[in-house]
Formats: sequence, C-alpha cells, structure tokens
Amino acid sequence: MNTLLLHCRPGFEKECAAEIQDSAATLEVYGFPRLEKDSGFVLFECYQNGDADKLMHELDFHRLIFARSWFCVVGQLTDMPLGDRVGAVLAHAKALPKAGKLWVESADGDAYRQVLPFCKKLSVPLRQGLRKQGILTAQEREKMPRIHLFLTDNQNGYVGYSRSDNGSPFFMGIPRLKFPSDAPSRSTLKLDEAFLVFLNEEETEERLHGGLYAVDLGACPGGWTYQLVRRGMFVSSVDNGAMAESLMETGQVTHFPEDGFKFVPEDPRIHWMVCDMADQPHKVAARMATWVIEGWCKETIFNLKLPMKQRYQAVAECFAEMTAMLRKAGVRYGLQAKHLYHDREEITVHLYRI
Repeated sequence: MNTLLLHCRPGFEKECAAEIQDSAATLEVYGFPRLEKDSGFVLFECYQNGDADKLMHELDFHRLIFARSWFCVVGQLTDMPLGDRVGAVLAHAKALPKAGKLWVESADGDAYRQVLPFCKKLSVPLRQGLRKQGILTAQEREKMPRIHLFLTDNQNGYVGYSRSDNGSPFFMGIPRLKFPSDAPSRSTLKLDEAFLVFLNEEETEERLHGGLYAVDLGACPGGWTYQLVRRGMFVSSVDNGAMAESLMETGQVTHFPEDGFKFVPEDPRIHWMVCDMADQPHKVAARMATWVIEGWCKETIFNLKLPMKQRYQAVAECFAEMTAMLRKAGVRYGLQAKHLYHDREEITVHLYRI
C-alpha cells in the first residue's frame, strides 16, 4: 500500500484530511483522503509509489495541527482468521522495518472504543510473534521505528510503521494526564498537555522552571494559572472574575480585575503569557502577536476557538494574519499549533521570539 493513517479528534476528519493534502502538496506528493465522519482517523492514499514513506521522512509531523499521530500503512488486514490473527499480521512482516516498540491501537471515536480492550489482549502474543521473527527488539527501544497495528474491529485493520523521531511519542497521540484534585478547573489539563507537546525535555528545563514571571489572560477561576504556579512561577492573573482562593494563598499570584484584551503589563521580566479567552479567533490571534511584537513576553501559549464551519480555513487565515504582523515588525519568531486531546472546538498555539 501507499497510504498514511492519521489519528485525529472525532468530528475533525475533514480538517485533518485537508491539512495532510495541502502539506503533502508542498513536497509535490499528491493523493486523496478517505474518511468516515466521527471515526477519529483519516487514510491518505498517495498516487505515486513510495510517496507515503517520503512523507513520513520529509514532512515534519509537528507542523501538522489536526493529526494526533500517524503511521505509514504497509498492508490492510481483512477478515483475519479468529484463530490466527498474529499470523495474518506477520504475513506483512517483510514490509516492516526493525522496530523497538509495538502499538496495537484503534481510533478515539465512539464506534471504535469497544475495540481497545481487544487491542490490549492481542498485544502480548503479537509482540512475541514479532520478536521471534526478529522484527521487534527483545527490549523496548524509544529511538527506533514503531510498528502499528490499527484495528477497526477484531478481524479488520491496518499494519504499518512510524518513525520515533517524527511523530507523537504518545500511544494514539494521547498523553495520559491525571486531573489534579486541587486544580480550580479541568481546563488546567490543556496547558499541561501543551507544555508536553510543544517543549522537549531540554526546553522544559531551560524555559519552564521556578522563578519565572508569567501572565494569564482570562484567568478566572485559575486552571491555567495553576499550571504556572505549580512550576514555581510568579503569575499576574488578569480577569474581571474571581480567582480561586487556593491560588491566591500561595503568594505567587497577583490578581488584576481587568479586561484581558486591554491589559498591558508593566513588568519587563515576563517570560510566559498564556491565554484561554473565548472570543473571535482573529481578534485573539492579533492580540497575541501584539504581545510578542511589543516584547511584553518572550513566549505565549493560547487557544483559538474555531467556528462551526470552515475551521481549517479560519486557522489558515489567523496564521497568515499573525505571520504578516510579525514579519512587518521585523520579529524573528517560532510558531506551532496542535489540536490537543484536551481541546474541543479550539486549537492551542505556541508563539515565541527567537
């Protein structure tokens, strides 16, 4: 086969498909997507032999917004024998690279969730079979290719591989985060996940530590402020609403009862600005770019709430607007975004000065 399989949030298959088609075209790779509404995955069929592998090697996965995870499909599994599913998978072994890890997975859509317990059950005998064939290392190795078995039910699916250096490090692209019992709101998990996705270990150590100064726009009741405080930062929380008393008692939070869109910081030491304000995405994007252009912060993580229709187009327009503003101001910057697992009708963006 000459196909990529991409995980996405159920209901965002069209956005994921449009993005991979556009991104592939920049590398002169052409094909067509196959998708099912609310399934949580997309198949992208390339026209030319070898192009799926080319995308896996040359297209930066981290620049894809709507794809949670991906792999290159080497074979489709149809009506696998109930007594020998492992053998059906091993029939495609010659097309697989030597790998350090096996992921037996399904989609995040409701129609496929009942498959996940079976995926877990099949993992053990399949892992043993792949090791006997010499395809899978005896011990798991993070810096080698991964083998994927994606099941749509207990007899059908796809087998393939991904690169450990160009893909999500999380099973099905979903980091398993536990909600802190003392956090003021569940939105706290969005910022926690964003830090995991946007910063590697070295960057986290250098730029996400105690003693830094931060601003949280639209902070009430403090879900995002909580993530900054627990990392030892001093936070200016901006919102007309009240902040959680537990955060104010830390001594690390100063509350500014103001409109987040009008707030201008006076402290020149601010490193992070975070924002989860619900407003028009163009308005938020322009304000975030202004913060970086004016030097009010070095880095910002913010959410863009998406419209019900033409969501992919809305994202492209917001990015074009921010890019034009930053280039006009002569600012060197980095920009990345992801539709996180804990996001819903929004994407999370990381914009920073270089």
